Amino acid sequence: MAEHENAPVETPATEGTNERIEVSRLIPAPAADIFSVLTDPKGHVDIDASGMLLDAEGETVARPGDRFVVHMDREALGDLPLGRYDVEVVITELIPDTEIAWTVEARIRPHARHIYGYRLETVVGGTLVTSYYDWSEVDAEWRRRVDFPVVPAAALKATLGILERTVRRRTA
Repeated sequence: MAEHENAPVETPATEGTNERIEVSRLIPAPAADIFSVLTDPKGHVDIDASGMLLDAEGETVARPGDRFVVHMDREALGDLPLGRYDVEVVITELIPDTEIAWTVEARIRPHARHIYGYRLETVVGGTLVTSYYDWSEVDAEWRRRVDFPVVPAAALKATLGILERTVRRRTA
């Protein structure tokens, strides 16, 4: 496989909006191996490229509505002086070996309602993994407080590379 075939590819924002980022990468592994990292709360910490996720607590997720706690450090982004805090990840979509998506809930109300997720497609050479971040449903109050996107495309791209390495190490 040529080196460029494995490079992340940024896809355009959802047509008509600029409130969604999608990046993709071919990972030479079965979808089930990748999905096992994405459904494991500690897997989220293992692949985080933003530097915000410190640790996680909870069981492997299996269905929409499942939740787990993530210990965060917003100082890693240097944008808001929130320091360390906890959030709850709430699974909004889960189709085994195909797609997982979630939103984040914290003490502050209303919840921001931004969605993170991954779509997996089996292709020749492995699995095409698309990471996405959608803030189209974010409440107006949050839009006044925070600049979106919170996580830039570069961090999503980096996370896909870390995901590949993590899958390789877990299945070696």
